[in-house]
Amino acid sequence: MTSLPRLPSVRDIVKLYGLSAKSQLGQNFILDKNITDKIVRSAHLSNQTPLVVEIGPGPGLLTRSILDSGAKHVQLSEATQGRLRVLQGNALTVTLQDILEPSSSSSSASHPVQLEGHEPLHIMGNLPFNVASPLLMQWLHQSAGRQGLFGLENDVWMTLMFQKEVGERLSAKPSTEHRGRLSVMAQSLCQVKTVYAVPSTVFVPRPKVDASVVQLKPRETEEMMIIPNSYKLLEEIVRYYFTKRRKAIGHISKRLAKDMPQVKNIIDELETVMDFKARPEDIPTDTFCSVANLFHQHNITTVSAV
Repeated sequence: MTSLPRLPSVRDIVKLYGLSAKSQLGQNFILDKNITDKIVRSAHLSNQTPLVVEIGPGPGLLTRSILDSGAKHVQLSEATQGRLRVLQGNALTVTLQDILEPSSSSSSASHPVQLEGHEPLHIMGNLPFNVASPLLMQWLHQSAGRQGLFGLENDVWMTLMFQKEVGERLSAKPSTEHRGRLSVMAQSLCQVKTVYAVPSTVFVPRPKVDASVVQLKPRETEEMMIIPNSYKLLEEIVRYYFTKRRKAIGHISKRLAKDMPQVKNIIDELETVMDFKARPEDIPTDTFCSVANLFHQHNITTVSAV
Protein backbone atom coordinates (compact mmCIF):
# COMPACT_ATOMS: atom_id res chain seq x y z
CA MET A 1 0.00 0.00 0.00
CA THR A 2 1.34 3.43 -0.96
CA SER A 3 0.99 6.16 1.68
CA LEU A 4 0.50 9.78 0.89
CA PRO A 5 3.40 12.17 1.40
CA ARG A 6 3.17 14.40 4.44
CA LEU A 7 0.45 16.95 3.74
CA PRO A 8 -0.81 20.01 5.62
CA SER A 9 -3.74 19.27 7.91
CA VAL A 10 -7.15 19.76 6.37
CA ARG A 11 -7.90 22.37 9.04
CA ASP A 12 -4.86 24.35 7.82
CA ILE A 13 -5.95 23.97 4.18
CA VAL A 14 -9.43 25.22 5.05
CA LYS A 15 -7.91 28.29 6.71
CA LEU A 16 -5.29 28.87 3.99
CA TYR A 17 -7.80 28.89 1.14
CA GLY A 18 -10.71 30.36 3.07
CA LEU A 19 -12.93 27.33 2.41
CA SER A 20 -16.35 27.22 3.99
CA ALA A 21 -19.26 24.83 3.85
CA LYS A 22 -22.51 26.40 2.63
CA SER A 23 -25.28 25.32 4.98
CA GLN A 24 -27.92 26.47 2.47
CA LEU A 25 -26.57 23.80 0.11
CA GLY A 26 -26.58 21.14 2.83
CA GLN A 27 -22.77 21.11 3.04
CA ASN A 28 -20.92 20.15 6.22
CA PHE A 29 -17.21 19.34 6.51
CA ILE A 30 -15.64 16.63 8.65
CA LEU A 31 -12.18 17.65 9.91
CA ASP A 32 -11.35 14.61 12.09
CA LYS A 33 -9.48 11.90 10.15
CA ASN A 34 -10.30 9.31 12.81
CA ILE A 35 -13.90 9.63 11.66
CA THR A 36 -13.16 9.36 7.94
CA ASP A 37 -10.82 6.41 8.56
CA LYS A 38 -13.68 4.60 10.34
CA ILE A 39 -16.01 5.30 7.41
CA VAL A 40 -13.46 3.85 4.98
CA ARG A 41 -12.89 0.78 7.16
CA SER A 42 -16.65 0.14 7.11
CA ALA A 43 -16.44 -0.05 3.30
CA HIS A 44 -13.66 -2.68 3.42
CA LEU A 45 -11.51 -0.93 0.82
CA SER A 46 -8.09 -2.35 0.01
CA ASN A 47 -5.41 -2.29 -2.68
CA GLN A 48 -7.61 -4.80 -4.54
CA THR A 49 -10.44 -2.26 -4.88
CA PRO A 50 -10.44 -1.32 -8.60
CA LEU A 51 -12.23 2.03 -8.35
CA VAL A 52 -13.74 4.40 -5.79
CA VAL A 53 -15.95 7.26 -6.94
CA GLU A 54 -16.19 9.82 -4.16
CA ILE A 55 -19.03 12.32 -4.38
CA GLY A 56 -18.72 15.77 -2.79
CA PRO A 57 -15.17 15.54 -1.40
CA GLY A 58 -15.23 18.97 0.28
CA PRO A 59 -11.75 19.78 1.64
CA GLY A 60 -10.58 16.22 0.94
CA LEU A 61 -10.28 14.43 4.28
CA LEU A 62 -12.36 11.42 3.26
CA THR A 63 -10.32 11.37 0.04
CA ARG A 64 -7.12 11.00 2.09
CA SER A 65 -8.62 8.11 4.04
CA ILE A 66 -9.70 6.40 0.79
CA LEU A 67 -6.23 6.81 -0.70
CA ASP A 68 -4.62 5.49 2.49
CA SER A 69 -6.69 2.31 2.05
CA GLY A 70 -4.76 1.54 -1.15
CA ALA A 71 -7.66 1.74 -3.63
CA LYS A 72 -6.28 1.72 -7.18
CA HIS A 73 -8.33 4.56 -8.68
CA VAL A 74 -10.07 7.35 -6.80
CA GLN A 75 -12.03 9.51 -9.05
CA LEU A 76 -2.04 16.09 -7.44
CA SER A 77 -1.51 13.09 -9.58
CA GLU A 78 2.18 13.13 -8.61
CA ALA A 79 1.35 12.74 -4.92
CA THR A 80 -0.74 9.62 -5.50
CA GLN A 81 1.09 7.90 -8.38
CA GLY A 82 -1.83 8.62 -10.67
CA ARG A 83 -4.46 7.03 -8.43
CA LEU A 84 -6.49 10.20 -7.89
CA ARG A 85 -8.48 11.99 -10.56
CA VAL A 86 -10.64 15.03 -9.83
CA LEU A 87 -13.83 15.60 -11.83
CA GLN A 88 -15.52 19.00 -11.73
CA GLY A 89 -19.21 18.64 -12.37
CA ASN A 90 -22.69 17.84 -11.16
CA ALA A 91 -22.96 14.31 -9.73
CA LEU A 92 -26.53 14.12 -11.04
CA THR A 93 -25.31 14.42 -14.64
CA VAL A 94 -21.84 12.82 -14.64
CA THR A 95 -21.56 9.85 -17.02
CA LEU A 96 -19.62 6.61 -17.01
CA GLN A 97 -17.42 8.00 -19.78
CA ASP A 98 -16.63 11.02 -17.60
CA ILE A 99 -15.43 8.67 -14.86
CA LEU A 100 -13.41 6.22 -16.94
CA GLU A 101 -12.04 8.44 -19.71
CA PRO A 102 -9.55 11.30 -19.25
CA SER A 103 -10.87 14.76 -19.99
CA SER A 104 -9.06 16.93 -22.51
CA SER A 105 -9.07 19.69 -19.88
CA SER A 106 -7.72 17.44 -17.11
CA SER A 107 -4.02 17.41 -16.29
CA SER A 108 -4.44 14.81 -13.58
CA ALA A 109 -5.00 11.83 -15.86
CA SER A 110 -3.81 11.03 -19.37
CA HIS A 111 -4.99 7.45 -19.77
CA PRO A 112 -8.38 5.77 -19.38
CA VAL A 113 -9.02 4.02 -16.09
CA GLN A 114 -8.30 0.30 -16.50
CA LEU A 115 -10.37 -1.78 -14.10
CA GLU A 116 -8.64 -4.97 -13.03
CA GLY A 117 -10.13 -7.87 -11.13
CA HIS A 118 -13.68 -8.51 -9.98
CA GLU A 119 -13.68 -6.88 -6.54
CA PRO A 120 -16.57 -4.43 -5.96
CA LEU A 121 -16.40 -0.86 -7.17
CA HIS A 122 -17.43 1.75 -4.62
CA ILE A 123 -19.41 4.97 -4.52
CA MET A 124 -18.65 6.89 -1.34
CA GLY A 125 -19.33 10.34 -0.01
CA ASN A 126 -20.43 12.73 2.67
CA LEU A 127 -23.34 13.80 0.50
CA PRO A 128 -24.78 17.31 0.73
CA PHE A 129 -27.95 16.66 2.69
CA ASN A 130 -30.23 18.47 0.25
CA VAL A 131 -29.31 16.27 -2.75
CA ALA A 132 -28.59 12.97 -1.00
CA SER A 133 -31.97 11.31 -1.66
CA PRO A 134 -32.22 12.37 -5.35
CA LEU A 135 -28.67 11.13 -5.94
CA LEU A 136 -29.41 7.79 -4.33
CA MET A 137 -32.64 7.33 -6.31
CA GLN A 138 -30.75 8.04 -9.52
CA TRP A 139 -28.14 5.40 -8.65
CA LEU A 140 -30.83 2.88 -7.73
CA HIS A 141 -32.53 3.37 -11.10
CA GLN A 142 -29.16 2.97 -12.84
CA SER A 143 -28.52 -0.18 -10.81
CA ALA A 144 -31.91 -1.64 -11.79
CA GLY A 145 -31.26 -0.85 -15.44
CA ARG A 146 -27.59 -1.91 -15.40
CA GLN A 147 -26.62 1.56 -16.62
CA GLY A 148 -23.54 3.72 -16.13
CA LEU A 149 -21.14 2.45 -13.48
CA PHE A 150 -23.70 -0.27 -12.65
CA GLY A 151 -23.44 -1.68 -16.16
CA LEU A 152 -19.90 -2.94 -15.62
CA GLU A 153 -19.14 -6.51 -14.60
CA ASN A 154 -18.13 -5.59 -11.05
CA ASP A 155 -20.68 -5.15 -8.27
CA VAL A 156 -21.04 -1.59 -7.01
CA TRP A 157 -21.20 -0.96 -3.27
CA MET A 158 -22.40 2.38 -1.93
CA THR A 159 -21.19 3.71 1.42
CA LEU A 160 -22.83 7.08 1.92
CA MET A 161 -23.52 9.59 4.66
CA PHE A 162 -27.07 10.83 5.14
CA GLN A 163 -29.00 12.76 7.72
CA LYS A 164 -29.84 10.32 10.50
CA GLU A 165 -33.55 10.32 9.65
CA VAL A 166 -32.86 9.47 6.00
CA GLY A 167 -30.54 6.66 7.10
CA GLU A 168 -33.30 5.31 9.36
CA ARG A 169 -35.77 5.41 6.48
CA LEU A 170 -33.39 3.51 4.21
CA SER A 171 -32.90 0.64 6.63
CA ALA A 172 -36.38 0.63 8.23
CA LYS A 173 -38.08 -2.74 8.57
CA PRO A 174 -41.84 -3.22 8.03
CA SER A 175 -44.16 -1.91 10.75
CA THR A 176 -41.58 0.53 12.12
CA GLU A 177 -41.78 4.30 12.46
CA HIS A 178 -39.50 5.27 9.58
CA ARG A 179 -40.79 2.77 7.03
CA GLY A 180 -41.60 4.44 3.72
CA ARG A 181 -41.05 4.62 -0.02
CA LEU A 182 -37.28 5.01 0.28
CA SER A 183 -37.09 1.85 2.42
CA VAL A 184 -38.77 -0.26 -0.24
CA MET A 185 -36.89 1.22 -3.18
CA ALA A 186 -33.49 0.68 -1.58
CA GLN A 187 -34.17 -2.73 -0.07
CA SER A 188 -35.66 -4.15 -3.28
CA LEU A 189 -32.19 -3.98 -4.88
CA CYS A 190 -29.75 -3.86 -1.98
CA GLN A 191 -28.87 -5.20 1.41
CA VAL A 192 -29.06 -2.03 3.48
CA LYS A 193 -27.54 -1.39 6.89
CA THR A 194 -26.34 1.52 8.97
CA VAL A 195 -22.64 0.97 9.63
CA TYR A 196 -21.69 4.08 11.58
CA ALA A 197 -23.52 6.76 13.56
CA VAL A 198 -21.99 10.23 13.19
CA PRO A 199 -22.87 12.88 15.80
CA SER A 200 -23.49 16.43 14.64
CA THR A 201 -20.57 17.63 16.79
CA VAL A 202 -17.97 16.34 14.29
CA PHE A 203 -19.19 18.60 11.46
CA VAL A 204 -18.20 22.16 10.59
CA PRO A 205 -20.54 24.02 10.61
CA ARG A 206 -22.48 21.91 13.09
CA PRO A 207 -25.84 20.84 11.61
CA LYS A 208 -29.01 20.60 13.66
CA VAL A 209 -29.20 16.83 13.21
CA ASP A 210 -26.93 13.82 13.55
CA ALA A 211 -25.90 11.75 10.55
CA SER A 212 -25.37 8.10 9.75
CA VAL A 213 -23.26 6.17 7.27
CA VAL A 214 -25.37 3.67 5.34
CA GLN A 215 -23.98 0.85 3.23
CA LEU A 216 -25.91 -0.56 0.28
CA LYS A 217 -24.65 -3.79 -1.27
CA PRO A 218 -26.39 -5.28 -4.33
CA ARG A 219 -28.45 -8.37 -3.72
CA GLU A 220 -27.24 -11.59 -5.26
CA THR A 221 -28.95 -12.46 -8.55
CA GLU A 222 -30.94 -15.26 -6.95
CA GLU A 223 -32.16 -12.85 -4.27
CA MET A 224 -33.53 -10.29 -6.73
CA MET A 225 -37.22 -9.68 -6.10
CA ILE A 226 -38.13 -7.42 -8.99
CA ILE A 227 -38.53 -8.39 -12.66
CA PRO A 228 -36.07 -6.50 -14.89
CA ASN A 229 -37.54 -3.28 -16.35
CA SER A 230 -40.17 -3.07 -13.58
CA TYR A 231 -38.28 -0.81 -11.19
CA LYS A 232 -39.97 2.41 -12.34
CA LEU A 233 -43.33 0.66 -12.05
CA LEU A 234 -42.42 -0.43 -8.52
CA GLU A 235 -41.61 3.19 -7.64
CA GLU A 236 -44.99 4.38 -8.94
CA ILE A 237 -46.84 1.66 -7.02
CA VAL A 238 -44.99 2.37 -3.78
CA ARG A 239 -45.49 6.12 -4.15
CA TYR A 240 -49.24 5.62 -4.69
CA TYR A 241 -49.66 3.49 -1.59
CA PHE A 242 -47.49 5.59 0.70
CA THR A 243 -49.23 8.85 -0.21
CA LYS A 244 -52.25 7.23 1.49
CA ARG A 245 -50.25 5.60 4.27
CA ARG A 246 -52.90 6.03 6.98
CA LYS A 247 -55.43 4.01 4.96
CA ALA A 248 -55.71 0.22 4.80
CA ILE A 249 -54.19 -1.59 1.80
CA GLY A 250 -57.63 -2.84 0.74
CA HIS A 251 -59.05 0.69 0.70
CA ILE A 252 -56.11 2.02 -1.32
CA SER A 253 -56.22 -0.91 -3.76
CA LYS A 254 -59.92 -0.49 -4.43
CA ARG A 255 -59.41 3.24 -4.98
CA LEU A 256 -56.70 2.41 -7.52
CA ALA A 257 -58.99 -0.18 -9.17
CA LYS A 258 -61.72 2.46 -9.46
CA ASP A 259 -59.34 4.78 -11.30
CA MET A 260 -57.65 2.07 -13.39
CA PRO A 261 -59.87 -0.64 -14.96
CA GLN A 262 -56.79 -2.82 -15.60
CA VAL A 263 -56.27 -3.08 -11.84
CA LYS A 264 -59.95 -3.80 -11.26
CA ASN A 265 -59.55 -6.92 -13.39
CA ILE A 266 -56.91 -8.34 -11.03
CA ILE A 267 -58.19 -7.07 -7.67
CA ASP A 268 -58.92 -10.58 -6.38
CA GLU A 269 -55.45 -11.75 -7.37
CA LEU A 270 -53.98 -8.66 -5.75
CA GLU A 271 -55.67 -9.56 -2.46
CA THR A 272 -53.89 -12.92 -2.47
CA VAL A 273 -50.56 -11.06 -2.63
CA MET A 274 -51.18 -8.25 -0.14
CA ASP A 275 -52.82 -8.16 3.28
CA PHE A 276 -55.76 -5.86 2.62
CA LYS A 277 -56.13 -5.12 6.35
CA ALA A 278 -52.57 -3.88 6.72
CA ARG A 279 -51.22 -0.38 6.11
CA PRO A 280 -48.47 0.43 3.62
CA GLU A 281 -45.71 0.56 6.26
CA ASP A 282 -46.60 -3.01 7.28
CA ILE A 283 -46.01 -4.46 3.82
CA PRO A 284 -42.63 -6.23 3.31
CA THR A 285 -40.41 -5.18 0.43
CA ASP A 286 -40.77 -8.53 -1.34
CA THR A 287 -44.56 -8.14 -1.31
CA PHE A 288 -44.40 -4.75 -3.03
CA CYS A 289 -42.05 -6.34 -5.57
CA SER A 290 -44.56 -9.14 -6.11
CA VAL A 291 -47.25 -6.53 -6.78
CA ALA A 292 -45.04 -4.82 -9.37
CA ASN A 293 -44.31 -8.19 -10.97
CA LEU A 294 -48.05 -8.99 -11.03
CA PHE A 295 -48.84 -5.69 -12.73
CA HIS A 296 -46.05 -6.34 -15.24
CA GLN A 297 -47.42 -9.81 -16.03
CA HIS A 298 -50.82 -8.23 -16.79
CA ASN A 299 -49.26 -5.54 -19.00
CA ILE A 300 -49.94 -2.77 -16.49
CA THR A 301 -46.85 -0.66 -17.09
CA THR A 302 -47.67 2.51 -15.16
CA VAL A 303 -49.75 3.73 -12.24
CA SER A 304 -51.22 6.96 -13.49
CA ALA A 305 -54.04 7.42 -10.99
CA VAL A 306 -53.78 10.30 -8.53
